Amino acid sequence: MTYQALDSKSVIEYVKNCPALENVLPEPAKLVAKEVGDGNLNLVFIIKNPDAPEQSVVLKQALPYLRVAGDSWPLTRERMRFETQALLKHNELAPGLAPLVYAQDEDMSLVIMEYLGKLEIMRKPLVERKKFPLFVDHISTFMARCLFFTSDLYLTGVEKKELQAKFINPHLCKIQEDFVFTNPYMESAENKWNPEIDAEVQAVRANGELKLALAEMKESYMTRGQALIHSDLHTGSVMVNDTDTRVIDPEFAFFGPMGFDVGAILENLVLNYLSHFAHTPDPAERADYQAYLLGLVRDVWNEFSRKFDEIWLANNCGELMPTKYWEFPAGEETFAEFRRRYIRNILHDTAGFGGSKMLRRMMGIVSIWDITSIEDLKKRAVCERLAIKIGSRWVLERNQISSVDDLIKIVREETKQATSD
Repeated sequence: MTYQALDSKSVIEYVKNCPALENVLPEPAKLVAKEVGDGNLNLVFIIKNPDAPEQSVVLKQALPYLRVAGDSWPLTRERMRFETQALLKHNELAPGLAPLVYAQDEDMSLVIMEYLGKLEIMRKPLVERKKFPLFVDHISTFMARCLFFTSDLYLTGVEKKELQAKFINPHLCKIQEDFVFTNPYMESAENKWNPEIDAEVQAVRANGELKLALAEMKESYMTRGQALIHSDLHTGSVMVNDTDTRVIDPEFAFFGPMGFDVGAILENLVLNYLSHFAHTPDPAERADYQAYLLGLVRDVWNEFSRKFDEIWLANNCGELMPTKYWEFPAGEETFAEFRRRYIRNILHDTAGFGGSKMLRRMMGIVSIWDITSIEDLKKRAVCERLAIKIGSRWVLERNQISSVDDLIKIVREETKQATSD
């Protein structure tokens, strides 16, 4: 089929003629569709039978341009292939933590997947101070399994490189390279920020030590292919309810540094923490929920690192350093130390990449709804200035971080005055 961008009418005709959906949508005559894409890249349709809500799917289609910038910014549609491949791999490695894939069509640059109508994108309910009791367990399992089992710690060299070859994703990597690490810190037409923090933005751009550190983080992102990373794993790419968690939108997936994914999750939780200085005026309510969010930061890292180490100990069959390498009198203790250092380096990267992404949200093309939804620009600026201070310190102090509590300590130190107001 020749590529064409679908709309709410043509998408119904498309799914009616998709054999893979015969059992999922058994009553095609009743289908209705709604375009719900509010992201930066793609069209997203929910197609459902109003009389039988369980008969529903999501169809996601790539446009030939960057949606957030318009058709003046061309972009390859191949990103939908990467997303589909990643979803299939996530379902293999972390079953139940990603939406099921029903069908794909490379010519039309689309994928049809499970509708998660009982879940919600995590970002907004966090602003509403909702709590999700299984999130820590689910997201730490997802990251530990997907990162470990696509790395040299588990795969042979040939297996790793063959898988890596399927995820050469240069165009979307270019977006991250520019919009996370480069353009926000110099003059670039697409940048935007709250005018109340103009002085802070200019100070970041003139901070040589910080820009050196950001350049080092960019070099690591571009060259360190540790594992298959989601590469856009924030709270807008996670759907949750009290019992279920699903990771969505992996179109940026490629082989990169593990800490980029972990850092993205943690910095989004911190940015939500900061947003409550405006969203939650009652001091007691705010303190309670902010404590919950910092607890999530601590628990996500601690559970991720614990599970990653346990999986590694039970599955050390990759070619990086195989089990036989450690068969000598002090081998068990030495292998434990190697694992400890490896995971410590992921924590350093988590700080550096998390801080980089925190900064770019304040002064680049892609902001964050948790904070931009604060209508009063002066109140919003309070949160943004804190984010710039915390993000800068995470980047600059990354190699001195010895535990997740050091990251939390930076958050507490920088927000001490705001917390006491």
